[in-house]
Amino acid sequence: MTSDQTHRTQTGVRLSTPMLKTLKALADYRDLSLGDLLEGIVLHAFDGKDPFTPETRAVIEQLRAVYGCTWRAQDSHRHSEAP
Repeated sequence: MTSDQTHRTQTGVRLSTPMLKTLKALADYRDLSLGDLLEGIVLHAFDGKDPFTPETRAVIEQLRAVYGCTWRAQDSHRHSEAP
């Protein structure tokens, strides 16, 4: 692990509303910014590692139910954007 500083770029990404609400709530639960949460998820995925403990997965399932986030991994890249 390094403590090197980095430059971050503000970016606009489009996500489904329930997914975004779930991610924001999870970031709040973990006391992280949304950007830090997403970086952690992506870095774990790049390394082929699971980013979540079983306890965090249980929280995610609760948040998904609250925000109506029904998509699963098999749903990736299958949804067109509503007009």
